[in-house]
Order: sequence, then C-alpha cells, then structure tokens
Amino acid sequence: MEIPAEGFLKTTRPKTPALPSDLKVQLIRKGNELFSRGEFEQAKKIFVSTLYTDGMVRMGDYYVKNKDYLSAFQMYKLAPAAPQAEAMMVKLTTVLRNWLSP
Repeated sequence: MEIPAEGFLKTTRPKTPALPSDLKVQLIRKGNELFSRGEFEQAKKIFVSTLYTDGMVRMGDYYVKNKDYLSAFQMYKLAPAAPQAEAMMVKLTTVLRNWLSP
C-alpha cells in the first residue's frame, strides 16, 4: 500500500475565499442549528468551511464522546485548540503503543 502524499489525515486549515461577514454569520448559525439537531456531518462542513473555531472544538468534543479519537484530533488541530489536540495525541499514542506491545 502506498501512502498518499497528503497523508491520511488533513490537519491544515483549508484555504477558503473570504466570506462577507453577514454570510459567515448566517452560515455559522445554520451550522449551530444543524449541530443542535444532531446533523453533525453537515454542521462540520459549515464549521470547517467558515473556519469557526468554537464549532470545530464542539465537533471534536462530540467525537471524543463517541470515542472517535482520530476525528477529534483532526477537529482540534484544525480549530486550532492546542490543549485538546495534545490530549488526543497522548490518547492516540497510548492506543498505538498498546496495539504494538506484545
């Protein structure tokens, strides 16, 4: 298996065109509504595309709650939320160490 040049996990902030502030506010509100209704993947798309830090942190928290630590790390790293990203790195390292130990 060949490792893709971009790796397996995107952790860089996307380059998005500057949105007019009123449109960005509307999109963030829509993302928050979707998150509240449990439509997490749709909310995530909005949070990431608008670079809404609080939304990405909440998505990370959602993933932690559901034990999807790799997705949580991705959201925290994109946010950026260094303390949470570091905590996920420790968690993922521990899991990997346990897998590799005899």
